[in-house]
Amino acid sequence: MAQVVELGGRHFALQHTGDGTPRPVPGGMLLPPGRVAILHGLGDASFYRHGHNSWSPCGWRRLSEPPLRIPNPTRLVTADDPAFDDPARHHGSAVAALQGPDGGTLLLGALGLDTPRLTADHDTLTGWYATGGAEWFLAYGPEEEVFRAYTDQLAQRFGTSRRRAGNVWCSWYAYYETVTEAQLHKDIQDLEGLPFDVVQIDDGWEEQVGDWQPNAKFPSGMRSLVERITDAGFVAGLWLAPFIALPGSRVVAEHPELLLRDASDRLVVAGYNWGGPYYALDLARADAREHVAALVRTVVHEWGFKYLKLDFINAAAAFLPGRDRERIYREALHVIREAAGEDVYLLGSGAILLPSLGLLDGLRSGPDVAPMWDNYASVDPSDATARNAVVNSVHRLWQTPLAEVDPDVVYFRSKLNLLTPQQLQWLRDLADVCGFRAVSDPPAWLTPAELEELRTYLEASPTIRRLSRYRFSLDGREVDFAPAVATDGQLYPIS
Repeated sequence: MAQVVELGGRHFALQHTGDGTPRPVPGGMLLPPGRVAILHGLGDASFYRHGHNSWSPCGWRRLSEPPLRIPNPTRLVTADDPAFDDPARHHGSAVAALQGPDGGTLLLGALGLDTPRLTADHDTLTGWYATGGAEWFLAYGPEEEVFRAYTDQLAQRFGTSRRRAGNVWCSWYAYYETVTEAQLHKDIQDLEGLPFDVVQIDDGWEEQVGDWQPNAKFPSGMRSLVERITDAGFVAGLWLAPFIALPGSRVVAEHPELLLRDASDRLVVAGYNWGGPYYALDLARADAREHVAALVRTVVHEWGFKYLKLDFINAAAAFLPGRDRERIYREALHVIREAAGEDVYLLGSGAILLPSLGLLDGLRSGPDVAPMWDNYASVDPSDATARNAVVNSVHRLWQTPLAEVDPDVVYFRSKLNLLTPQQLQWLRDLADVCGFRAVSDPPAWLTPAELEELRTYLEASPTIRRLSRYRFSLDGREVDFAPAVATDGQLYPIS
């Protein structure tokens, strides 16, 4: 059906394949399920790309510029959606927007769980679902207003979370997989008296990814470590990747029936990490879901962890033809939430936005924050660098009414750190804007001055006011992230 609609004082030609007619709602209008195309008339507009999962690139690019995407096909499997990638056309997941020269923003956002995809060119903004899907939200107006109206629609359908993580210390960026029980005992003692709420043990504690028992570096077991953390006055947190398994794990050898397979009965590679591929559990199966539930019950109710960092969870939505990917993903998160209980904080990394809402409390918003700004050997926008993490998080701040936006860690150490004072400040200011502050510096690595700087930062509660897309006021001090997100000296568009 083709028609002309009026939005924000401007008329747009609209075509949709669904039954029904558009109807107005606060801030915009709802469009019927199906394929939607809008003749936007905005010329060489700036396109907002929203990535498929936590690590997928987000940001603005002009339509005349090359699309924002991951050029490495192997990395694409992990950090975006290889089933939908277009090297020639601007494309994204869940929501897209176009901003014309006058600053008006046309937004098209999905409202359902059927792998919504969007593309744009100089003439049209187009959205569709894998098999028909749900309604769409369409709006035109000031950028902040149309994104807020979209979050209102999402909140009504999926819910929100009001749990807050507080100040988090995690082990990853100090020790990576070399973390040990003995080292954590020392760190917990050193952390006492510092204004942290959570102490989270990251990757390196388990026998192997997929086999979730403590390895030989943790001889006293995880319950003993939880007791040390809680006795020191902190909430105990743990890293898990509950939906995946490495090829050499026991679960692959002993329970192959739990793993996702293609039509030729081959195991599906859900991504690459730890030097090779990893597999996904087939979470459409009841026994695979029970396997995950049993793991979570052990971690929460037997060991005592109350903060879970759930990593690589996009594997639950691994692509197979005809598979209801996002509904399977959401059901798997339901299983975790029910097994954990309502008092456990759930942070998702690799999270897919829409099916995570109302179930996860926090969403990682970008790649890992390595202690370097750029990687001279990589042009991958999903690579682990501080700049990539800042770019993604700034462009996902509109999600804060729905869940905590986790920009990853900030640094105070000079040891093993290549970031400049300005880059360090951007990380800290962004964490304050997000309201999610995490640190991975062992206190023993900090000088007295650095330790005091950390304490002062974590104790502060600045008043934050947004001035524009990239400019904020923190207790009256203006912060501008525009230089941090500039690409080749340009912004898309100028803020």
